[in-house]
Amino acid sequence: MPRRDQEKTRQPQTTHLRFSPRVPPRAAELPRWPRRAAPHSPQRRLPWSPEDDDRKVRRREKNRVAAQRSRKKQTQKADKLHEEYECLEQENTVLRREIGKLTEELKHLSEALKEHEKMCPLLLCPMNLVPVLRPDPVTSCLPR
Repeated sequence: MPRRDQEKTRQPQTTHLRFSPRVPPRAAELPRWPRRAAPHSPQRRLPWSPEDDDRKVRRREKNRVAAQRSRKKQTQKADKLHEEYECLEQENTVLRREIGKLTEELKHLSEALKEHEKMCPLLLCPMNLVPVLRPDPVTSCLPR
């Protein structure tokens, strides 16, 4: 019977390039392509020319303009978000004031209802003392 460490080292050999998704390929099994130098690397163009300086200057200028455009766009986006924030803050303030006014109105109307319940002739009527018929004192004051 083979030992466990021997079992791990034995792997089925494949003749095609597709690998099982469960078993990662070994580095030795991967195909190797020759590496090529990048077009702008010193290995590609050995002799120096004045065109190289011109290209560098043009590339730097394009990069500078692109960076300015990106920063301007970012600033505009931040300004727009700040304006939206200010509008929402103003709307929030208006709504809080309205909530305060409505709360005060509710308090005033509740007090008025309590005062009315003390002297309401319909609530004081002996027929209205039956809780099954009219459990809510407000509905009992309403006309039928």
